[in-house]
Amino acid sequence: MFDAVVVPLLLGFLEGLTEFIPVSSTGHLLIASRFLGFHSAGGTFEVVIQLGAILAVVWIYLAKIVRTLGGLGHDPQARHFALSVLIAFLPSVMAGLLLHDFIKTVLFESPGIIATALIIGGIVLLIVDRLPIPQRHVDAEHFPWRMSLGIGLAQCLSLIPGVSRSGATIVGALLMGADRRAAAEFSFFLSIPTMVAAVSYDLWENRAGLDAGAVHEIAIGFAAAFFSAIVVVRWLLAYLNRHGFAVFGWWRIIVGAGVWGLLLTGHA
Repeated sequence: MFDAVVVPLLLGFLEGLTEFIPVSSTGHLLIASRFLGFHSAGGTFEVVIQLGAILAVVWIYLAKIVRTLGGLGHDPQARHFALSVLIAFLPSVMAGLLLHDFIKTVLFESPGIIATALIIGGIVLLIVDRLPIPQRHVDAEHFPWRMSLGIGLAQCLSLIPGVSRSGATIVGALLMGADRRAAAEFSFFLSIPTMVAAVSYDLWENRAGLDAGAVHEIAIGFAAAFFSAIVVVRWLLAYLNRHGFAVFGWWRIIVGAGVWGLLLTGHA
């Protein structure tokens, strides 16, 4: 009973803490689950609790979301922003549908792939953080549609666990001239339809394996992810403006190298 509460609680907090920073929440969850001896049917727990973190974004940006949805009929800016998010959302949905079984049965079960993706992603973050890229776009609501498509294509890389959905979309936006705050905010909004679609599909695919115990674990992880993500989202934007991404890049490299060390020495 202790493990059935504490482990999902710890994993939920880990999800909320890592979902919106570019370190790969899925990679951290899969690694932590493996070393804690936690297993969920079809990896559903690790996917579904991400919706708790997404709900935190909805909560924080509720006024902007309501304003955008309410203005779709008469406000060109609201329609532009909504269409931008939709354009960015579509590539990963199509790729996810095509590759779902391979991702869940092969990539999710490969800690070596996750560790390698963490290290490579960390190096990319360190490089991009130092590039002198002109910041032409400072408002996430005004990204050009071609730019939104580029961010959506970058998000497809996050289908590999360890890459990081937020990392891929933020780096994609930065390379196309967004400033750090706008890149992070667009990534927040893009996470809403992306993760709702991913969770819905995953629940449907694994509906037969969801018993009362699994639902109980998911509920605990969901709540923990929601509350910890609220703290992270409020903190992250201010942090990025002052410090950039270097600390996240180094963290990824350290975690990835640590996992490889455990694998190579037979401790995993």
